[in-house]
Amino acid sequence: MATKYDLTDFRLFIKIAESESMSRGAEQSHMSVPAASNRIRNLEDQLGLRLLQRNSQGVKVTNEGRVYLHHARKITSQLEVLTGDLQEFALGITGQLRLLANTTAITELLPNILGDYLQSHPSVHIEMKEKTSEEIVRTVKEGGADLGIVSGNIVTAGLQTLPFAESRLIIICPKGHPISKRDSISFEECLCYPLISLLEGSAIHQFLMKEAEKLHITLNIRVQVASYDAIYRMVVANLGIAIVSELGFARHKGTKNIKQVKLTDHWAERNFQLCAEDFDTLPTFAREFCDDLRALNR
Repeated sequence: MATKYDLTDFRLFIKIAESESMSRGAEQSHMSVPAASNRIRNLEDQLGLRLLQRNSQGVKVTNEGRVYLHHARKITSQLEVLTGDLQEFALGITGQLRLLANTTAITELLPNILGDYLQSHPSVHIEMKEKTSEEIVRTVKEGGADLGIVSGNIVTAGLQTLPFAESRLIIICPKGHPISKRDSISFEECLCYPLISLLEGSAIHQFLMKEAEKLHITLNIRVQVASYDAIYRMVVANLGIAIVSELGFARHKGTKNIKQVKLTDHWAERNFQLCAEDFDTLPTFAREFCDDLRALNR
């Protein structure tokens, strides 16, 4: 007998898998825990497969469950595309855009477009999250996001990409700092000086931690702050050096007491790309967002 798939099961399983919790998944799906548990158990019995491993800490997706999750995300996403494209004819462009971006894109590239785009697309909701470029590629491949913005030498095999902006990471330091007399410096040479960094959850912090680990050196972090504005103030106060985007430095006000120094590492070059599983299958409002973003930063 042919297997019958249920859209409610797809959506419930996605919520449970992403939260790694039966109770949170049930709550987000607006059903009781027993009802959610019964639906998943009936689904597993119907398929003859174990999709979740249950333990005292919550649930984990099995290998079979990851396959089901991948297709569940694609199916629900395609239904959102269908709904959005049909609503465009009657109600104007409507829908949700799931967007992932790294720290620099969120702070330096996206603010210039989001306000104007949402003003011209008032019925579109953008769900934006910050992740590292590697995490973005993986999540878009798995169907967990519609669009990603990545930079650097990132392997994007299996995804379509569109280039749209260029920048680089630089060192900033107070005038009079030992490295302020130099025109360029390597990341390894910088690591002997106290560093001002964004918080640990930020994508740029995670990236720099990994690069330092490759050199078998621990980052010498003196101060962690929540924004780039705070980073600039700390550098002016002579509390340390920082690694920031050249785009941000050019746009930042009050940088006359700060010296920028070129970072010589190859990964400092930041070529930004939009990535998606298939741009042609995105809803109209998502394709228009891509066009607007590329036009603004061309």
